[in-house]
Amino acid sequence: MKIDKYISVFNIGLQNTFVYRWNYFLRALFGLIPLAGTVFLWSAVFDERKGVGLHGYDYGSMIYYYLLTILVSNLVTPAEDEWQIAADIREGQINSFLTKPLSYLAYRFSIFLSGRLVYTFVTLPPIALIFLYFRHYIVLPQHAMTYFYAGLSMFMAAVMQFFITYSLAMMAFWILEISTIVFIVYSFEYFLGGQMFPIDIMPAGIQEVMKWLPFYYELFCPVAIFLERLRGQALAEALLIQAGWLLVTWAAARAMWKRGLGHYQAVGG
Repeated sequence: MKIDKYISVFNIGLQNTFVYRWNYFLRALFGLIPLAGTVFLWSAVFDERKGVGLHGYDYGSMIYYYLLTILVSNLVTPAEDEWQIAADIREGQINSFLTKPLSYLAYRFSIFLSGRLVYTFVTLPPIALIFLYFRHYIVLPQHAMTYFYAGLSMFMAAVMQFFITYSLAMMAFWILEISTIVFIVYSFEYFLGGQMFPIDIMPAGIQEVMKWLPFYYELFCPVAIFLERLRGQALAEALLIQAGWLLVTWAAARAMWKRGLGHYQAVGG
């Protein structure tokens, strides 16, 4: 069966990725260090405000928000996929895929899934310890369906991020080094995706603009849904727009591969 090929790729990717499990563990562990700075920063902010909330956030819910962003980011963000894809293009490894009945996009997606599984497995312990330490700030959703909607949004966020990463890596068909483009896009993701601050503390007009950008749905959306800050019509609208961006990023990934492959073959790659 056709799917058996990608299951085999997934298993191979799982084995290869597990070789670097300690690298992932240490990266996740040291990646938690900025949380300490965040805790001190917002502690100072709310002390200055004499305990007055900020757009529905108090100190505890703000810390909980950042805990969730760390968790979701570790679950959905690709790890070095763009560099591996760019290396395949630059070193001519994709030649082997041009003569096989194998979709390179599906192949890389299988690798991405295996990488996420291993990364999740090795990074959850330190994250669980952090959640345990801040357990007094954790408030679970009141509605059972919230878990479903947050999980759905998180899955779409993961696939969106993969397609965006894949599209960025396709730039290797035209330029030798893609790092500058990648870091520029990732800077926008960090600032506009909710890692630096919750999007919903911004002025209403800016929020309306950001809701139509893909970055909003890469991290902030699933976190906001889990916190039940998106409900009813706002929740349905967010999921609909996120699904739209999922289709757009999928189409962009396919188009970039097609155009890049045409260029690659034209120059004798």
